[in-house]
Amino acid sequence: MPAPKFLRSVVARFAPLFAVGALGFLGACASPEPGQLVADPYEKVNRNLHELNKGTDTAFVRPAAMTYGTIVPNPVRQGVSNVADNLTLPSEVLNGLLQADGKLALNNGFRFVINSTFGLAGLLDPATKMGLPDMDTDFGETLHVWGFKEGAYLSVPLLGPSTERDFAGTVVDAAINPVTLFTPLYYTAARRGLNAAELLDDRYRYDETISSTLYDSADSYAQSRLLYIQNRRFELGQSASGSDSQDDFYFDPYEDPYAE
Repeated sequence: MPAPKFLRSVVARFAPLFAVGALGFLGACASPEPGQLVADPYEKVNRNLHELNKGTDTAFVRPAAMTYGTIVPNPVRQGVSNVADNLTLPSEVLNGLLQADGKLALNNGFRFVINSTFGLAGLLDPATKMGLPDMDTDFGETLHVWGFKEGAYLSVPLLGPSTERDFAGTVVDAAINPVTLFTPLYYTAARRGLNAAELLDDRYRYDETISSTLYDSADSYAQSRLLYIQNRRFELGQSASGSDSQDDFYFDPYEDPYAE
């Protein structure tokens, strides 16, 4: 229908401007206090949202993930996740260009072409075997490269831990992904279904770490915040304190337990 298509076009065009504008306003007034790891001026609201997300995980997400992981064979789950990841590659190519990182853009561009053809629309991953590894990036990283500050910590409904910069990046990534912009609207449900299945698979794979953090920690909010901030800064090549070095000790709580 013309109206939904028009609305999607408007959102796609202007959401990045709104998100970056909001980021500039919020990030300017949200820096960690001396001696603090992260700025958290919205802690009271964040804690309430964290409890909401925790309740949702308890009631719906974890049971669904355990059922999905138990019933669906690992090769099928991996194939579904591969397709979902493949559909994010055009956005990652664009972010590589915005970061002026030619290697990143070319790697992900060739991955998309190879996996979309020889990989049967991304079901398989021949690109990795050909020396083109998965090089994840997003608009949150692009904003980091451009010099935007991390901003305040956020607990986002359904999405979980984030920061002002990363949440703005999530909004922009959803708007600028060429797959979203140039495919028919009736593919939207299928894409969302793939993304949901990938999230359930991740929840199943990392159940030990996630459940330990949420249900075994003395303060699951503080622990979730710490793990997210440390892992994100590690991905961006920063130290635990947020400086552009990795001199501090790190561990990756989300390392794939199934990796060889």
